[in-house]
Amino acid sequence: MIFDRPPASGHGHAVTLADLRKEYSLAGLTESDLARDPFRQFEKWFQEAEAAKLTEPNAMTLCTASRDGRPAGRTVLLKSFDGRGFVFFSNYESRKGRELHDNPHATLLFPWLALERQVIVEGTVTKVPREESEAYFHSRPRASQLGAWVSQQSSLISGRGMLEESMKLLEQKYAGRDVPLPPHWGGWRLAPELVEFWQGRRSRLHDRLRYRREKDGWVVERLAP
Repeated sequence: MIFDRPPASGHGHAVTLADLRKEYSLAGLTESDLARDPFRQFEKWFQEAEAAKLTEPNAMTLCTASRDGRPAGRTVLLKSFDGRGFVFFSNYESRKGRELHDNPHATLLFPWLALERQVIVEGTVTKVPREESEAYFHSRPRASQLGAWVSQQSSLISGRGMLEESMKLLEQKYAGRDVPLPPHWGGWRLAPELVEFWQGRRSRLHDRLRYRREKDGWVVERLAP
């Protein structure tokens, strides 16, 4: 589908958002508030996000970069976390999959806006063992399992009808049988090197406390807002 381009001589009507402003005042964050490591602190805040009934509190922006440094971002879902890192699943042949293969460094951003909070995680990404991907894949709804086979993620397709037809064929193919894990699909684990907990404060003097991994453990640092 091709749309007409705007005239080269003008930029159209400017939308001004300068008056969109909110004062953050729900809470503060001090060094004494923090758990001893970022995983315990993340678990605490995640539980509070769940208790606040935020829509999909495990939704996070995953930021990657190509081999030549061109950045990209998209929203994915966190599926587990522990002392080893944060795990999400995807098609390994998608744009993010290719970029993580070529440049295995990424950033995660959890935008818990209703709580005036965000968490930013930076680190190195590796594929999870195949058995972990198998276990998660078979916990998904059957339609989602089939969908992982249908979608050649990030590739160009002729239309939605192509997806729906492929779905019908796969439903017939695997009728009465388990859906196998696709070879091109699985999990990634981001092992954090930096984890920042951001709490909005009045006058834009936000609290930003960052855990930085060192050889002997985690160091906590306060950043200027």
